[in-house]
Formats: sequence, structure tokens, C-alpha cells
Amino acid sequence: MGVTVVVAPADTPVSLAAARQHVRVGGTSRDDILTIYLAAATDAVERWLGRALIDQTLDLVLDAFPEDGKAIELLRPPLIELLGVFYVDGGGVEQEVDAAAYVVDASAAVPRLSLNSGQSWPTARAAAGSVRIRYRAGYLDVGVSPPAASVPPSIKAGILVFVGDLYANPESYTDGGATKELPGFVERWLRPFRVNLGMA
Repeated sequence: MGVTVVVAPADTPVSLAAARQHVRVGGTSRDDILTIYLAAATDAVERWLGRALIDQTLDLVLDAFPEDGKAIELLRPPLIELLGVFYVDGGGVEQEVDAAAYVVDASAAVPRLSLNSGQSWPTARAAAGSVRIRYRAGYLDVGVSPPAASVPPSIKAGILVFVGDLYANPESYTDGGATKELPGFVERWLRPFRVNLGMA
């Protein structure tokens, strides 16, 4: 099981201008390196949190539908909308599951996709990646533009502080060639937003 990004975010939680101001760089002479640090910090924070921060389209790929009727957790919340559930049939042709067969519980800490009463999943081809669930995820409030404005301030501050530490101490993130996780102080700041799987 894995999640792939189909349509990448069109925005970033923290702007380059904010990063520039945070590290006290005047002008644009350091924009190239700050852009790299900003992208790296955002990616690391998203992976550590298990969340999508800015509106993006994702594919959750599975080898098969659950046989026991167990709910499917839609990774990297918050969920904006489910776009479709697809599977490869025995003939190798991709089909879409009728939306009337399932329901989405978007109120759960990790959104869940479940069968409606009396419904069953179709039979997918016995092969890796035969089931694909496409959805949009990220922080997005109706009427708010850009969507970065909807990302919790603590998460944006964590990214900003991480960028500042990367800029000031880039060598501190490697130890014998192995990249370290987020700095401890950033983890403590972000921990209340971290997703715990298996909440269904």
C-alpha cells in the first residue's frame, strides 16, 4: 500500500518571502538555497505528520480490496473530496466502483472509506496495485485563497523554524551520512497534529 501525488500543490504553507525574512536575508541573493530548504522542510514535516498540508490530488494504491469489510483509511488527511475508487478487473481493464456502494467518514481523525450496508467490493485482478483510490487532501477552507492561509499557524511556524535551522546549521542534519529526522524542538511543536493510523 502506498500513496502517490498525482497533482502537486500549487502553493506552499510558508512563502519564500517569509523564509527570507525569518533568516534575516535582505534581497534575493540566497533565494535558490532558501527555496531548496523550504521544499525540504515542508516535505519532511508532511511525512512526519502524515498529513497533506496544501490541496493536492493523491492516489492510494492497494493490492486488493479488504476481504473482511474493514474500512480503508485514506492516508494524508485532511480529506477535501473523494474523486473515485478504481480497480483492475480479471481482464486487465480498469473499472470504477459505483459511488453508491461506499461511504466516506470524513469526520474521523483519519478519514475512512467503508462499504454501505448490503454492498461488497468487486473482484480485482490478483496483482500488485490493482486498486486505486483517488482523492484530494490538504487544508482548505471554502472561500479562503490561497489555501496556505488554512494551514494551522503552529505547523507553518514549525516549517519556518526548521528552515531557519537548516540555513544556520546545515551540517547538523547528517550523522555519518545518514539524514536525521526533524529537530526535537520542531517535533514537540508539531506533535499535536501528528496522525495516528489505526483509529478506525
